[in-house]
Amino acid sequence: MATLLYIHGFNSSPLSEKANNLKQWLAEHYPQINMVVPQLPNYPQEAANLLDGILAEHQHEKVGLVGSSLGGYFSIYFSERYQIPAVLVNPAVRPFDLLNDYLGENTNPYTHETYLLEPKHMDELKALHLEKIQSPSLLWLLQQMGDEVLDYRQAVAYLSECKQTVEPDGDHAFVGFERYFPQIIRFLSLVDNAEK
Repeated sequence: MATLLYIHGFNSSPLSEKANNLKQWLAEHYPQINMVVPQLPNYPQEAANLLDGILAEHQHEKVGLVGSSLGGYFSIYFSERYQIPAVLVNPAVRPFDLLNDYLGENTNPYTHETYLLEPKHMDELKALHLEKIQSPSLLWLLQQMGDEVLDYRQAVAYLSECKQTVEPDGDHAFVGFERYFPQIIRFLSLVDNAEK
């Protein structure tokens, strides 16, 4: 059994377009791959605990991660923790700096949940930060320079030893994500050569 764990971004949900497009494509081309897209709690430590539980549950299988934005940040941490491959789509690499602007009341546009972000939640994010990537061969950065939310140069610099695909233009949602689906499955080693 192989599992692809998709980790959505800040104020997103399993209903995100990228997650759904990938899920539909997998169902058609690789129905043997189980794709898990959890709704992350709004608070970082709770989200990390949930992801840790899912990964512990699947640790005897082939597992690969795809993380978008804040989900990319979680993916880096769990890739190192469990030594599993991850594809990072326009990832946030210092979300504790970025999300300072969101302190206070927020509403998730997908779930309509209202919640309060406090400084302690930035500390929870900081606790997951890795100063140096120990296993760069496990990570593939998919980055578009036109990202209007994050400074793409941060991810390019932080993940400099990892495989990188950096495209001009684009946006934070990553235009044309579906072009990479076959390569993502290969990079994550979720299918045997015979099945490809």
